[in-house]
Amino acid sequence: MPESPRSAAEQPFLLGVISDTHGLLRPEALTALAPAQHILHAGDVGNIEILEALSAIAPVTAIRGNVDIHGPCAELPETEIVEVDGRLFYLVHSIRDLDVSPTAMGIAAVISGHSHNPSIETRNNVLYLNPGSAGPRRFQLPVTVALITITPTTLDPRIIPIL
Repeated sequence: MPESPRSAAEQPFLLGVISDTHGLLRPEALTALAPAQHILHAGDVGNIEILEALSAIAPVTAIRGNVDIHGPCAELPETEIVEVDGRLFYLVHSIRDLDVSPTAMGIAAVISGHSHNPSIETRNNVLYLNPGSAGPRRFQLPVTVALITITPTTLDPRIIPIL
């Protein structure tokens, strides 16, 4: 019988999520995302070198945000669907721009940014995750990233304060 992609112990898959770096990639963000096996960046990258640094950790899927209007970051897609460990993740910078039905499309999670406010919510069996902002602090909002532990039956998201 062929072996499944997971080991006999059913090791979880760790997905890193970051957004709104605005050209600043803090060492604390790299440390928090170091165990990730794939990283999603939900826009407002600010500098293509950020994606290059993240790709030294794991493969990166990124979209552009409203500040990504010049240079290589402007060439990133506006939205993206990526399959990670057998689940579909939909990336959109601002949740207000969500223009698909995640449930109808079989999306497991919608990943957004823009607000700089970290949040985790489940609606109609779809995870909605905003990792908050990992770049310059905005107002009194925390500086955060997120990790999602993926098992065969669950998505377990958590917000990681990095500063």
